[in-house]
Amino acid sequence: MSTPSTLSRTRTRLLAAAASIAIAGAIGFGAVTSGTAPVQAEAVRIEAAAQAPGFADVVDKVSPAVVSVRVTAKIEPASDTGADLFGDPRGFENLPDDHPMKRFFREFGGERDGGQRYGRRAPGGREGTRPVSQGSGFFISEDGYIVTNNHVVEGGQTFAVVMDNGTELEATLVGTDPRTDLALLKVDSDQKFTYVDFADDSKVRVGDWVVAVGNPFGLGGTVTAGIVSARGRDIGAGPYDDFLQIDAAVNRGNSGGPAFNLNGQVVGINTAIFSPSGGNVGIAFAIPASTAREVVGDLMKDGTVQRGWLGVQIQAVNSDIAESLGLAKAAGALVSEPQADSPAQLAGILAGDVITQVDGKDVGSPKELARIIGATQPGAAVDVTVWRKGASETIKVTLGDMPGTDKQASLDPAAPAAPGDMLETFGMTVTRAEDGKGLVVTDVAPGSEASERGIQAGDVIVAVNSTDVTSAADVDKAIDDAAKAGRKAVLFQVNREDTNRFVALPVAKG
Repeated sequence: MSTPSTLSRTRTRLLAAAASIAIAGAIGFGAVTSGTAPVQAEAVRIEAAAQAPGFADVVDKVSPAVVSVRVTAKIEPASDTGADLFGDPRGFENLPDDHPMKRFFREFGGERDGGQRYGRRAPGGREGTRPVSQGSGFFISEDGYIVTNNHVVEGGQTFAVVMDNGTELEATLVGTDPRTDLALLKVDSDQKFTYVDFADDSKVRVGDWVVAVGNPFGLGGTVTAGIVSARGRDIGAGPYDDFLQIDAAVNRGNSGGPAFNLNGQVVGINTAIFSPSGGNVGIAFAIPASTAREVVGDLMKDGTVQRGWLGVQIQAVNSDIAESLGLAKAAGALVSEPQADSPAQLAGILAGDVITQVDGKDVGSPKELARIIGATQPGAAVDVTVWRKGASETIKVTLGDMPGTDKQASLDPAAPAAPGDMLETFGMTVTRAEDGKGLVVTDVAPGSEASERGIQAGDVIVAVNSTDVTSAADVDKAIDDAAKAGRKAVLFQVNREDTNRFVALPVAKG
């Protein structure tokens, strides 16, 4: 007969054995002991953290103001029979999409630009239309004014815009400005359109977010985002280059579309990309809002842009030129030549003058001078400060109206003459010009100072340090004067093919 203590010990052993079995079972077989609730891991949850800046709110507000621009031109078919070789061959539109012949005509018949250049000829040989381009634009007023690029509408005769909701509307061309690549369209409608404002781009900083909205490859409204990569870019597109560089994805079809800040204001208009491959590589250029605001304002008034005209051929001032002229820094615009009968010539601006200020505004470069003068109305009188013969001088100039084509100076080219005097300091030989005006370069030694700076046989040296020269002795005297004044370079005024330019040559090696 078991005693109570024996029963207690037996019960304890049984419970311990049961617990061991339960643990072994759970580890080995995944079993759960009867009467025990299963243990479940909880899903990982993180309290809401600060969100990265999003663009959805901006896009919702501005998208109705952004449109696709479709431009077509009228064509006259050569005949009313057969098929267009690279247009719409009759019958091929009925082939399956993956048929090789349909792919061939789609590829080479104008759809290779994302569907932007595919045309259909009017039946029966009647006058038809063909698309010439497709880009982007945006409303800037509730009554239907639309801004886009000049290169989008160039060559077009009819224009249409497709809104964000798919509505297509006809538009008329109000005016263009090829110099800044801007154009203005107008939709005539009783509808009040959602429009956007221009930003104050002077406050735009490198690193600011931008959102580009447009119509790349004809896909329709597309949004990309990035930052402002640089300001004041000069890409050689025209005399008023001052682009914002952005890294938001911009492709063909984005031209004319806006780049917005996070307040939904237009900071720039996409106009060009840098792309060795033709696709986006993250370098795009936008016309600043300040430029667009001025140009569009003029176009809305009378369809044209009026710009002031000074009438000078200019070049940059490098460190050698600054040294030769005694300028404290390499800045300003060096006048190569005032154009005939121009405001500059009539006011007394001379070749060799360096324009340093206009109405008190510093001129840092030829591009900056062009922008300042171009932003001034024709007929305005401005104070032009020039650096001449080692001193500043202010000249009052009444600006003219920018001509349609650049006026050229008309100088008689001087023919190279026989070998003459050797200017050993610079490694070139000169002789007096037949008309007595200047020295003709007859030979330039390879590797010489003159050769390295681009002087060639046939060039005419008109002046040295703003002093006319007619002999080698005149050049030597100018060099001596520069050396006595402590100058390390001397400035040559050189004429080539009726165009003046200035070349600074060092005197220390003489």
